[in-house]
Order: sequence, then structure tokens, then C-alpha cells
Amino acid sequence: MSNKMERIRQMDKERDVSFVRIAAYMRLSKTDETVREESSSISMQRTLIRKYIAAHFTECEVMEYQDDGFSGTNFNRPGVQKLLEDARNEKIDCVVVKDFSRFGRDYMEVGSYLEQIFPFLGIRFISINDHYDSASYRVNTSELDVNFKNLLYDMYSKDLSQKVKTSLRARKEGGQYVSTNAPFGYEKGTDDRHMLVICEDEAAVVREIFALALQGVTSSQTAKKLNLENVPTPIEFKIRKGTTSRKPKGDKFNWSNSTICSILRNPVYVGDVEYGKTEREQVGGRNVLKSREDWKIIRNHHAPIIAREDFEEVQKSRGKSCRKRKGKESRHPLIGRAVCGCCKRSLQVKEGRNPYFICQNRYVDGLRDCVSKVNVMFLEQVVLFRLEEYLEEQKLAAEVSHRYKDDLNVKRDKLLRDMRKAEREYERLKQVHYESYQLYALGEQTEFRPLYAGMEKQRGVIRSLQERVIRLDEQIQKAESEKFISGGEVLLATETMEKYIDKIVVYNEEDIEIKWKALQTDSAIV
Repeated sequence: MSNKMERIRQMDKERDVSFVRIAAYMRLSKTDETVREESSSISMQRTLIRKYIAAHFTECEVMEYQDDGFSGTNFNRPGVQKLLEDARNEKIDCVVVKDFSRFGRDYMEVGSYLEQIFPFLGIRFISINDHYDSASYRVNTSELDVNFKNLLYDMYSKDLSQKVKTSLRARKEGGQYVSTNAPFGYEKGTDDRHMLVICEDEAAVVREIFALALQGVTSSQTAKKLNLENVPTPIEFKIRKGTTSRKPKGDKFNWSNSTICSILRNPVYVGDVEYGKTEREQVGGRNVLKSREDWKIIRNHHAPIIAREDFEEVQKSRGKSCRKRKGKESRHPLIGRAVCGCCKRSLQVKEGRNPYFICQNRYVDGLRDCVSKVNVMFLEQVVLFRLEEYLEEQKLAAEVSHRYKDDLNVKRDKLLRDMRKAEREYERLKQVHYESYQLYALGEQTEFRPLYAGMEKQRGVIRSLQERVIRLDEQIQKAESEKFISGGEVLLATETMEKYIDKIVVYNEEDIEIKWKALQTDSAIV
């Protein structure tokens, strides 16, 4: 490693006469766009980096990596992940960025790459505006400066996020529509981009959907009718306007009952706007849906497409059924992986004594070749059996079994910690209950409030944790064998399926095709 770093430093002294493979990385986040940071645009970053490379390198190959619209507070970005993958595969000699904040705003993680990972890989890192070049800087003199700048970027990111959030909240409360896309049936005004105006060709479809709902027509029947009449879907209207470009999963875009339901329950069609539905606990974190009671609403914000009394009537009768979601269906591990061999859409589960997978398009579009019924348990066992065969063929069975067992042990340790915590809480409640009774019996307090309910609740928590530990022990025992997959439940093999299975194409119970993900060699960085 030291020899390679010395070669890089020597390369800098000789004005880089040797051939160098350079990764030019650019990033623009949505917050950058909001505050109009023109100097941070992708095109400006590209121009700056290209000029620097032309001035400092004579023979080189420049590969561009970019993330447009991604926050720099974490490294879960496709562009930077591709860059890091190429770096691990020794396809890159040097990384050039406009400044540290473009590479990342998390000062801890950026520092880890600058001080450990890139030096280990022998990759030179250049930050133009920060006048930083790892080939000419010494760690002792640069470490404090780099870490301090990264800390400032991290603080700036959090501060900017809060300012943007406050600004958006104020604009929403002021009656402005600030979402990027207008809902189906509306478009943004030409004079005021923060106001919604009716788009008549789309609104006609919305009115027909509500009219059918008021007549008692189900969402599936409505979707089938629109498909038979070749009524354009919302995404097709956008494609015609040139606001997006998409390709259908099958032969064409189709209306679905879920799309119909989302339209029927959206209050935007009576002129109302809901906001404040989600909150983000930390910068770079995921949005969490808040309780419906905490949502905010602006009534009569824009012109309605549907009369309010008609909308409320739909919610009372048929509209509410659209909100019902079957918990088991959404949680089944094969949902999203199992697709129809005819239309390529995801299969759904019909619950009952003998649950089965079905393709909704068979009834919505009348496609007779779509999957009519495949027993859930049968498909589970086929997938598990094929998965075990695949792991054995690829000589991965022992590795998967070992990793799976390690994961189970980690979960078991956490359950034991939770159980000890619950036991301590139970003992505390029991002690408080006893002491309170003693004080009441001695006349030192006028009331005695028993804690039986809290104690019983904690005992229930302890019993539940004990049962989960027992189940985990059974799973760990199964994992001792390399054939634990086919002998277990599909839920237990979820993580393994996510890693190796791309899709499960189902035509019928006799014709099931599994498409595997491309195997990648894990290369850990020490």
C-alpha cells in the first residue's frame, strides 16, 4: 500500500505523465435546488472538474458518476455506490470532486473514506475548492483541516434541512401547493405554479370513476371497463404531456383497482389539500407516516372536480372498502417477487382456508392467460426446494447456513436482553406495589393504587419474549443442517430469497420459472 501511495505522490510531482483513470463525481440534492445553489448544479460541477483535470493531467480516462436529487447525508446513492464498486474492483486511480460536501455531508463517513478506505485501495482523492489532494497532503497537517470542514458541512446540512422544512411548512400553511407533480385531474397554473387548475381531459375520467362508484360499481369492475374502452391511465397522460417517460411492465399500461381506490379516497377532488402526513426524525432518515388525526388540511383550496356531497357519499359506501388492506397479504414474503407469466404484474394473495395466489388482471382486463389460482403453500415449497438446489449447485449452502445461524443468534441475544429488561421492570412494579400497600396499611398514605394491571402486562411481555426465544432456538437447530431451507417456512428464508432471487415467474402450478440474481463476490474493506 505504501509503495502505491508513493507512486501516486511521485505522479503528482511529474505532472501526471502516466495514464490515470479518473472518477469525476457530481451530486445535486433537492435542497440545493430549493435554495437555488447555481454554483452546485451538475453542469457547473462538470465544467469545474473537467477544467481542473485538463490543467493537471496529461494522459487520462475520465469516468463520470453523478447523483441528481440525492441528499449527501448518507451514502445510499446509486452514483456513489457505483463509484465505490469500481474502486473496489481497481477500475479507478483517482477521484475528483468539486468539494467535500458534494461527496458527502456526513463528516464521520467522509473522513473514513479519506483516511482509511481510499488510502487502503491506493486511490488518490482531490477536492478542488478545498485545495485538498491526498497525494501531496500529509495526514498530520491535513487531518484537522479536513475533519473540521467536514464537520461544518455536516452542521450546514442539518441547518439547511431545517430551514427548507420550515420554509415549505410556511408555504403550505399559506395556501401554496408545493408538491412537484399535480394530482391526476389537475395541472399547475401557468400564472401561479403554486395553484392547481382543472385539466379537463383528465377530470372527465375522474368524474366517470366517481359516477360509477355512486352506482355501486366495484373498483375492479371500473378498472376493467376503463381498460376495455382503452381510456388512458394517469401515467399515459403524463407521457403525452412529456412530463415523464416510462415503459409498461407488460404489453401496455393498465388501470388497476388500487389506482381507482386511491382516486376515490383523495380529497383533492373536492378542493381540499392534505399536508403534514409524514415526519422525518433526522436528516437523511426515512419519512414516517403520522397518525391521521395529526394531518393538516386546507379546505376549498382550489376548484373542485367532484361535489363534496358526492365525495362523502362514496366514502360512506364503497370508498371505505378501498382503505381496507389485508395485513397477511402485504406481509407475505413472496408478494412483489411472484409475478404473472402473462402480464408480468405482481400476484396477489386471496385469503381463506386454502389461500392461493391470483393475478388481478385476469378479472380486471379479461386476460385469460393470466394466473387463475396457484396454492400458496405449494408455491412456497417449490420456491424453497429450488432455492436449496441452487445454493447447492453454487456451493453456497454451507455459507448461507452459517450466516443464517449467526443472524439468528444475534436476534436471540437481543431477545434475551429485552427479556431481562422486562423482568427488571416487572420486579420494579412489584416492589412499588408492595411498598405502596405497606404505606397504606400503616396509615402513611390515604390511597392504595394497585399495580396489578401493569404487572400483568409485563408478565405478558416476558411470556411473549420467552416464546420467541424458544422459536428461535428451534430455527437455530434447523440451521445446523445445510438443508434447513426446504424443511423450514418461507418466512424464515426471506433474507436468503432477497439476496439470490430476482423474480418468480408463475404461469400455472406446472410451469414456474425462477430468475436468479447475478452472483457478486463480496469484497470486504478492512
